Amino acid sequence: MDNSLISEVWRQSLAFPWLTGIVLNSLLLAFAAIAPKKLLTTAGYGHAWVLGVIIWAALGWQGYLVVLAYFLVGSAVTRIGQAEKEAAGIAEKRSGQRGPENVWGSALTAAFCALAIAFGPQEWQPWLALGYVASFSTKLSDTTASEVGKAYGKSTFLITTLQPVPRGTEGAVSVEGTVAGFVAGLALAFLGYGLGLITLGGVMFSTLAAFGATNLESVIGATLQNKWPWLTNEVVNGINTFLGAAIAIGMAATAQLI
Repeated sequence: MDNSLISEVWRQSLAFPWLTGIVLNSLLLAFAAIAPKKLLTTAGYGHAWVLGVIIWAALGWQGYLVVLAYFLVGSAVTRIGQAEKEAAGIAEKRSGQRGPENVWGSALTAAFCALAIAFGPQEWQPWLALGYVASFSTKLSDTTASEVGKAYGKSTFLITTLQPVPRGTEGAVSVEGTVAGFVAGLALAFLGYGLGLITLGGVMFSTLAAFGATNLESVIGATLQNKWPWLTNEVVNGINTFLGAAIAIGMAATAQLI
């Protein structure tokens, strides 16, 4: 077959999922614009549109459901005990509305995995799919642990010293938050398995990686975040999700099970 014809077929095969992603996310953005409850800022919706197009085009509806589940559950968890957290001064800014920095802090690793699946070698796809699911499993675990801990944690301790600290302190952990975070990470990993993105072994790797990365993020918060001004919550979130994906892939590679 003529090489130019092969290139044209390849371009056409890529065009349809990208076009579908553009149309779908544009419709969702239009709906979000008229919805009374805003989960994102105006700029946040624009960046979420870009992310949504990438995910749909690269991973189809299965990958899209994973990011949608993370977004909806994470947004709901952020609003747990909202009044009490606002009174204590430990609530998320903008009443939990996410901006561009939050979108990419949570999903930059996943977006890279998705693009590598779309344009990289086929033999990489199972590993990258595991990294994709693990990154969102990690972020949902972190968000749930933090928000549940701030709302319902009876005792909060600094992860590095186990000394009691006020709720909302960077690097603080609680039993309630830790358990809730582990369950959230496990649930999202099982969603990835149910959608055919990862294997049952991948559920284990993703969940363990999410738990480990979430605790490493608490260590970073307790030791470094207040010392380095550039180490914002969004940057730490990006590090957190990268660690979750890398740890999951590393464990799967070590076990030779994917």
